[in-house]
Amino acid sequence: MPAPAVAQVSPPAGPTYTISELAREFDLTTRAIRFYEDCGLLSPQRSGRNRVYSARDRTRLKLTLRGKRLGLTLAEVKELVDMYESPRDTQPQLRKFLAVLGAHRAQLEQQMADLSITLDEVRAHEKEARRLLVEGDRGERRKAG
Repeated sequence: MPAPAVAQVSPPAGPTYTISELAREFDLTTRAIRFYEDCGLLSPQRSGRNRVYSARDRTRLKLTLRGKRLGLTLAEVKELVDMYESPRDTQPQLRKFLAVLGAHRAQLEQQMADLSITLDEVRAHEKEARRLLVEGDRGERRKAG
């Protein structure tokens, strides 16, 4: 008897989720979830045309969103999430995580410093514009008087 053309994959153990359930839970669009799937962050199984997400996929999605909130790139998130799934020693994983966070913190601190400089410049321009308005008002009063 010939083997079937498509191998049947056994259903994942534990709870499963539809794309709509995950979208609702995490306040995302289904398109965003499919994008994360295309990036290799999620790997749902299929039941016909429907995606079936496992508890692992749900956790990976949660970690992805947490990484995005921290401002990490999807490549950084994927690397970190993939590392945490390996059962090996956690020390290299933690070192990598600290390195990524340190680089990101340094970038954010530089952005804060740049914003502080820009805010100071905006304040100086506001002060100068107010001064010029006051001078202009005085000049108009003199002309009218």
